[in-house]
Amino acid sequence: MSQAIDLMVAGMGFVFVFLVILVFATLLMSKIIGRFAPPEPATPARTPRAKASAPAPVDPDTAEAIKQAIAQYRSRHKK
Repeated sequence: MSQAIDLMVAGMGFVFVFLVILVFATLLMSKIIGRFAPPEPATPARTPRAKASAPAPVDPDTAEAIKQAIAQYRSRHKK
């Protein structure tokens, strides 16, 4: 039983040390990349967009077809 505990502690210790090294390596690489990378281009200021014009009116035949389709759907899917 003591060998199992020793092995568990050793394994967890190696994993912990590896993760600490990984964190510091990542931080170091981030600083190196930040130093040598070209600066990001400045983003242009956003200009307000013009509001969209009102939608074109729907012709009466299309409106009637839409109304009938909705009525048919509702009649088939009553709860």
